[in-house]
Amino acid sequence: MGGQPMFILSEDSQRTQGRDAQSSNIMAGKAVAESVRTTLGPRGMDKMLVDSSGEVVITNDGATILNEMDIEHPAAQMIVEVAETQEEEVGDGTTTAAVIAGNLLAEAEDLIEQDVHATTIVEGYHQAAAIALDAISEQVQDAEVDDNVLEQVAESSMTGKGTGGLTAETLAETVVEAVGHVETDDGVEREKVAVHTQIGASSNATELVPGIVLDEEPAHDEMPSAVDDASIAILDVELEVRTGDVDAEYAIDSIDQLNAAIDAEESELRGYAEAIVDSGVDVVFTTDDVDDRVSSALANEGVLVFENLGNSDAREVASATGAKRVGALEDLEEDDFGQADRISTENFGDDDLAFVEGGAAAEAVTVFVRGGTEHVVDELERAIGDALDVVATALDSGEVVPGAGATEIAIADKIRAEAAGIEGRKQLAVNAFADALDVVPRTLAANTGQDPIDALVDLRAAHDAEGRAGLITDGETVTIDDPFEFGVVDPADVKREAVESATEAATMIVRIDDVIAAE
Repeated sequence: MGGQPMFILSEDSQRTQGRDAQSSNIMAGKAVAESVRTTLGPRGMDKMLVDSSGEVVITNDGATILNEMDIEHPAAQMIVEVAETQEEEVGDGTTTAAVIAGNLLAEAEDLIEQDVHATTIVEGYHQAAAIALDAISEQVQDAEVDDNVLEQVAESSMTGKGTGGLTAETLAETVVEAVGHVETDDGVEREKVAVHTQIGASSNATELVPGIVLDEEPAHDEMPSAVDDASIAILDVELEVRTGDVDAEYAIDSIDQLNAAIDAEESELRGYAEAIVDSGVDVVFTTDDVDDRVSSALANEGVLVFENLGNSDAREVASATGAKRVGALEDLEEDDFGQADRISTENFGDDDLAFVEGGAAAEAVTVFVRGGTEHVVDELERAIGDALDVVATALDSGEVVPGAGATEIAIADKIRAEAAGIEGRKQLAVNAFADALDVVPRTLAANTGQDPIDALVDLRAAHDAEGRAGLITDGETVTIDDPFEFGVVDPADVKREAVESATEAATMIVRIDDVIAAE
């Protein structure tokens, strides 16, 4: 075999090696990053995504766009994973992370063409990433992260996203209030903040509900629409006539036998209603069916009943109210009851919703999002979800950095300064990493209608002179100033995660020099 390795592949297999493999993977990664680049910043544009069934998604959320695109290329999928990781870890900065990863690949491609080895590029990128993390820490604001700063974090996250007629400033107050409800000594319990969307009103009707919201309606029209200071029971019980597991027929020979059967059935159903009423409970949630006669009897007694709850909803009610799920009526005791300040039902067009508020439920809160169309409320839900995540991140870490491209300018400046002390070709990779980070301020400038080259030069000059400079968008005007002065801030962990995840993805792709595709 002449010392040559042997590869035994099927006839349908395809193999790409060396520069061709690297070029193909880098091109795929760059294409994915380019697809979301125009969505970055307060003037970022939206994407309309239409799937094969005609479902339409309109958004500028990077992770959503990349997921909906259904990307199959393995290298391109790594960029999608960057956005997914960013979304899961810190909730925002998905577009920034994807764009940085794409530009790191573009810079690596230029270095490979200059015969810089992939291993050298990888080592240089990791060294530059370490410098970048130090630079981020140096940019952390000295002031305490209070509610005012948290509102700035939320507003910065939502600016440019589909907040409809509701200003990001007003919505930011709601987000911070929601996170404040679930803050504990051990940190923020983010999972206790839910977002519930409802079509049929302006986004200005968005509000914070101190409790949970369910897509449920009363089991009977005559039941009360609201119960104050409610005692709550959760049942895994079918409140209907019991039936056997085996098919059976009963022969009735007389009217007396028929009446006896009817009376027995009525007695059984009446027993269910009496047991619930005698327990003293005000509101019942059950995961099974409730016979119309039982619900009618309970309605006459002023008991509010919700039937056929899903398991997830039942768990949510139990968690919010402190109620215990009971599997048999005879086991129902006062110790099993939950409590809420108020349970009410409201009609919104064709939908009925149940609001469980206050009491034990005050530990959980819901941002009740309104919007005129399905697309509006969907994008609002994504924007608010990201804002909740970044506010929780900022509150947990207590660290925020300037936005508007200022942090990326500072990182690139520090990397270039330290690159001069790095020997060999690795210095080229470190400098390339700094050049890749310039994509953020350049893209922000391009998306606001500015010349990206001129804006980048002006930003660098302002950074050298003032120590901090970003591209501030205020209405129709764009100025270069200190982002902290304008309340444009991001959690430091968002920047750290973007740098780390983008570096890992780019270096992994650059190291691939052989692609074997088999059917």
